[in-house]
Amino acid sequence: MLQDEADESLMMLYQQGDVRAFEVLLERHRRPIFNFILRSVRARDRAEDLMQETFLRVVKGAAGYKKQAKFTTWLYTIARNLCVDHSRRQKHRRHASLDQPIGGGEERDRTLMDVVSGDEPGSDRKAVSRRLHLAISSAIDTLPDDQREVFLLREFQSLPFKDIGEIVGVPENTVKSRMRYALEKLRNELEQYQDLAKTLR
Repeated sequence: MLQDEADESLMMLYQQGDVRAFEVLLERHRRPIFNFILRSVRARDRAEDLMQETFLRVVKGAAGYKKQAKFTTWLYTIARNLCVDHSRRQKHRRHASLDQPIGGGEERDRTLMDVVSGDEPGSDRKAVSRRLHLAISSAIDTLPDDQREVFLLREFQSLPFKDIGEIVGVPENTVKSRMRYALEKLRNELEQYQDLAKTLR
């Protein structure tokens, strides 16, 4: 079954013309890549475009893919580079409001906060949880780009430091250093919410 194959094997099958192998890769990685890009660019329509461009580049670059390269590292490198290019093209970096609707149709009432928030039972708990999520998202937004991308790749995509280093093009120790600075900054930014967080335990 193709679903049981490793990513790298699926890419080799796709190189040999098996389109179903690519469909499995797309199904497997579409949502995580979209979420990573959305957290990076903070605009749902732009994230959708960049996700499609990411997989288009996978298709275009499939012939040059070598099995020694870890597929997820290659995939996230493409997505990350597209996010960096997008950021550079923005003259004035605008942060979308976390309470601003992010979609149309059925999703018109969803906000960016809904993307990162969980469903907590009870209205009081939900209000406290929402306040904490807003504070966390806001604090993440204040991180320098190099620290934020490392934080997102590590905490939201659960990638190893070694892979993150390959994706962003720096040594593993530099990645660990950026992560440490990011965590220190977030700890300082969120210190005032410590008591609030305890109410959710």
